[in-house]
Amino acid sequence: MPQESRGNPGEYVTVEIYDQLYHLSGQNPQHIRELAALVDTKMRAVAAQGRTADSLRVAVLAALNLADEVSQATSGDVQLGHKRATRLRMLLDEVLIDERKAGT
Repeated sequence: MPQESRGNPGEYVTVEIYDQLYHLSGQNPQHIRELAALVDTKMRAVAAQGRTADSLRVAVLAALNLADEVSQATSGDVQLGHKRATRLRMLLDEVLIDERKAGT
């Protein structure tokens, strides 16, 4: 479970994301824990789809999902943002498939 150092704003917060501990520094420990929980949830959702077990690839796919959500939330043209994110996901999937075929 995440732990927090109490005291000055620059102290560390320990969070767990996808079974890895990270020691992060920031002014708002609660916000850091919430963001870490969001990233962990996204990574686990991507991994549950079974496309890849490599944590780096899971992280990249989770980042794309989060970027898509941010894009949709901040874009005046939501459909355009969604189309771009879908294209990015498709391109990444193609790269991952090519890498699997190549044995990397």
